[in-house]
Amino acid sequence: MIEMSVAGIAVDAGSRNPIVLLRDSSQRRQLPIFISHEQARSIQSVLEGEKPSRPMTHDLIANLLSAWDLTLQRVVIQALRDNTFYAVMTVGKGDKKKELDARPSDAISVALRVNAPIWVLEEVVVDAAMPVDTEADAAEKEAFQAFLSGISPADFAERGRLM
Repeated sequence: MIEMSVAGIAVDAGSRNPIVLLRDSSQRRQLPIFISHEQARSIQSVLEGEKPSRPMTHDLIANLLSAWDLTLQRVVIQALRDNTFYAVMTVGKGDKKKELDARPSDAISVALRVNAPIWVLEEVVVDAAMPVDTEADAAEKEAFQAFLSGISPADFAERGRLM
C-alpha cells in the first residue's frame, strides 16, 4: 500500500467535473478521482480551514466518531472497477476494528477532518496514477539504464562469494 495525501481539487478541462488529486510522499505520482461538486466543496472547505456554522454531513460523521470514542484508523482505496474507485474506512476502538465500505470522496472528506491516513493499494496506483514530474522520472530511468549497462554477470558472482 502507498500512503497518499490530498494535493488539492482540480477541474477536468473537458467535462468541468471536479477531481480530487491524491499524491504520494515522493510527490512523483498522483491519483485523480472524479467526484461531485458537493464532495469537492466538502474537501476544499477542510483544505482551506473553513469551519461551517452548522455541521455538514462529513463533520457529523467525524463528531459521531468522537462522541463514541471511535477512531478512523485509515482509509484504503482498494479497487478500481469499471472506472469506479472503491474504498474502505477502518474504524476502531481499542483492539476492535470494523471495515466500512465507502465512496472514496466520503472517506477522504472524513479522513481530512480527523487526520486519518489515506492509503491506496499498489495495483490501483499502477492502474490509475499519473506521473507528476515526468522529467524526474525520465532522469531516474536514464540513471537506472546507465547503472544496468555498467553491470555484468560477474558482478553478481563476486557479490555471492562475499556473502
